Amino acid sequence: MATKNVMIVGVGGQGSLLASKLLGRLLLTKGYDIKVSEVHGMSQRGGSVVTYVRYGEKVYSPIIDKGEADFIVSFELLEAARWTEYLKAGGKIITNTQQINPMPVITGAAEYPAKLAEKMSDAGIDLDAFDALKLAEEAGSSKAVNIVLMGRLSNYFDATVEEWMQAIEQSVPVKFLEMNKKAFELGRNSR
Repeated sequence: MATKNVMIVGVGGQGSLLASKLLGRLLLTKGYDIKVSEVHGMSQRGGSVVTYVRYGEKVYSPIIDKGEADFIVSFELLEAARWTEYLKAGGKIITNTQQINPMPVITGAAEYPAKLAEKMSDAGIDLDAFDALKLAEEAGSSKAVNIVLMGRLSNYFDATVEEWMQAIEQSVPVKFLEMNKKAFELGRNSR
């Protein structure tokens, strides 16, 4: 099979590393060769971060170039817009509609761009935008946005719910397991 590419983008501290680890574990159980990048960006300071997950029969590099991402999973709306040039033709962006102000907006040097989801859709981007934060809070913690997003992504993968649940069990501490399973189910089943 051809190599497939998933970018996970967001703001530092949102759990993109756990999301990429979870996805990597799932893909390993499916028998794929996988490369997962390290986090790039100012992850400890609330800055923009990106991780790459590449999988296929044989993967040689963890880096995704512009126009190669089959999926971009975004924890925040502006981050989804920031990385659109990496999406391939026919690719999909799955994004949380939450807005986290970057430093230029916080300092008053800029305004958060208006109607980003509409602008991306109008530009022809296949966009699956939803309020993942609300679902994470419903599951028990605002920190579960990453697992809610993985639940939504699971709708586009050839893997069973049981396989995803096994990957969750291998990726999160036992004390947070039920909350994360609920977050996954809410993300998967919300429409």
